[in-house]
Amino acid sequence: MVKSNELPHLRRCVELAAEALAEGDEPFGSVLVGEDGEVLAEDHNRVASGDRTRHPEFELARWSAAHLTPEQRAAASVYTSGEHCPMCAAAHAWVGLGRIVYVASSEQLSAWLDELGVPAPPVRTLPINEVAPGVSVEGPVSELAEQVRELHRRFHTKAPQQR
Repeated sequence: MVKSNELPHLRRCVELAAEALAEGDEPFGSVLVGEDGEVLAEDHNRVASGDRTRHPEFELARWSAAHLTPEQRAAASVYTSGEHCPMCAAAHAWVGLGRIVYVASSEQLSAWLDELGVPAPPVRTLPINEVAPGVSVEGPVSELAEQVRELHRRFHTKAPQQR
């Protein structure tokens, strides 16, 4: 169960997703938080650069490997606007990060994109624990999910030349 003191981190994820959208990118945002509640790093999607691996969850995994001890990584939490894709879930597990809390599930996102007629991604959508069974995962967070849905609707209903 997501605690009330975690909602500001999740709201920040939605803000970061909106920042990505404002920059013409897919709306995803993530925040890495230490055991003491301190925000250690944050990022948003940067795949519009042409590098489709520039997901914020993957960037936070890389950052944590470079800046945190294994113990600090294990005690940290990643808050994110959308459930990790298989690539990001694997990176999370490989660097030994702790808990993941997401606003919208991959199942929700897939349904929303299907409603919009968006083609399926080139990588199969899987729940985090199918890729990283040892990671503690919580989500979705219903009170913020509609905001994430709206960001994706806005991104995918823009004219292609605006993306």
